[in-house]
Amino acid sequence: MHKIVIIGPESTGKSTLSQQLAHHYNEPWVREYAREYIDHLDRPYTYADLLAIAKGQVKLEEDQAEKAGSKLFCDTDLRVIKVWSEHKFNQTHDWIKEQIERREYALYLLTAIDIPWMEDPQREHADPAMRAYFMQVYENEVRTSGLPWKTIRGGGEARLKAAIDFIEKSLDQ
Repeated sequence: MHKIVIIGPESTGKSTLSQQLAHHYNEPWVREYAREYIDHLDRPYTYADLLAIAKGQVKLEEDQAEKAGSKLFCDTDLRVIKVWSEHKFNQTHDWIKEQIERREYALYLLTAIDIPWMEDPQREHADPAMRAYFMQVYENEVRTSGLPWKTIRGGGEARLKAAIDFIEKSLDQ
């Protein structure tokens, strides 16, 4: 089974693209656990919460992997939690780092910041300079992963087509 991660800054269409790809391939997708976790907090999230979120994300991924045929689409992975942890708390829990090294994926789709920002109470960095900063951070993450990756640009059908084309090209090798 090929695990395909959709990664990128906030408000770049990761969830939409994950769902579209899952529908196109008739395969499952893994939602972003952080959203539901944070929705249930009655306070700002803490460093300790990021470890709980990471463990929840891994559990969701493993549950969905059992349902997958040839592909599983992951709307985020632990690299995202690492990026947030480093940015907000200047550290990342060792368990998260170990899991990043241990978990296996086929490729990354990096969603570009070329679509409009959509306001959401959980999103923190609407400023264009911060969006560009995080775009560079995520590009560095996928570059250092050693896996095939592509920046997915454009809106709607163009974005979906670019993702499908890259998946087909990369997995047919």
